[in-house]
Amino acid sequence: MRLRQSCLIVVLLALVAAPVMADRLKDLARIKGVRSNQLVGYGLVVGLDGSGDKAPFTNQTFRNMMNQFGITLPEGTNPNLANVAAVMVHATLPAFAKPGQELDITVSSIGNADSLRGGSLLMTPLKGADGQVYAMAQGSLVVGGFGASGADGSRITVNVPSVGRIPNGATIEREVISPFSRGDTITFNLLRADFTTARRVVDAINALLGPDMAYAHDATSISVKAPRDPSQRVSFLSILENLEVNPAEDAAKVVINSRTGTIVVGQNVKVSPAAITHGNLTVTIEENPEVSQPGPFSEGETVVTPNTQIVVTEDPARMFQFGPAVTLNDIVQAVNQVGAAPGDVMAVLEALKQAGALRAELIVI
Repeated sequence: MRLRQSCLIVVLLALVAAPVMADRLKDLARIKGVRSNQLVGYGLVVGLDGSGDKAPFTNQTFRNMMNQFGITLPEGTNPNLANVAAVMVHATLPAFAKPGQELDITVSSIGNADSLRGGSLLMTPLKGADGQVYAMAQGSLVVGGFGASGADGSRITVNVPSVGRIPNGATIEREVISPFSRGDTITFNLLRADFTTARRVVDAINALLGPDMAYAHDATSISVKAPRDPSQRVSFLSILENLEVNPAEDAAKVVINSRTGTIVVGQNVKVSPAAITHGNLTVTIEENPEVSQPGPFSEGETVVTPNTQIVVTEDPARMFQFGPAVTLNDIVQAVNQVGAAPGDVMAVLEALKQAGALRAELIVI
């Protein structure tokens, strides 16, 4: 058995410098107030083939539903609902969604139901964070998972059969009021906060529309003076969102995934003058047990004597030498020239950071 101090598998992804390319404003920012909303509801799935749950709240929900239809179950009666499952239903209500439009919904079992395959969701109201009903869900489930079990207790499951989807399974009943048409300005929020990018967006908009039409609040938000009329505002935004802007380069970063050994080094990473020595330690453990047999008719017992040999081998240390303001390409070439293993790269970067020679943010995930 061999134990190595260095990482077993490491992949170095080098992000080489690329020519600056302009991005559309719609790819760099989102409009303030134009957002989706989450909906959630509780309901029952019926028509299962004996794979329903036996949770007490399922029986309670079933009783309440039957009471709404004028059917009262006697007290103490256990419905034994093998074909019914209690579920949570959730969906995402997109911006500007109107009543009558349909949404895809996801249905998940919250009890001990084995599978929702073949079930149908009964009418379920979907509520927002304010407690108001925004959509009604109902329909037959599409389940991608599959499960089977045998009489001896053996079982096989493919994917997750306790979760299903209903395409266009909810109908929107209420519209979310959007602040899109309010006020005299429209605010763009950058997906990645950056002062340089914010300034470039302001300069590009002012160059197109005129001076003082846009101004930045901070590294994220840029406000633009806009017409109040909704139809004019739509045309106005159609022009702005296709405006091309050169975003600022990312800050120098090195990201290390300690679980997989993956290392991502950004193109702006530089290293101050430094020299690092790094070596590997190999431990070899061999087990050679010796068996001692008793003589004939001696009535003795067979004895096993352990025989362990441990050998420690330390590989010659390798020296990494970096000059001033070394670039990413120089780091990769230096590591390759000395024949370093991929695992050495992680140790080198961490040592450079500790020594203050790595001019980048080191992120370990």
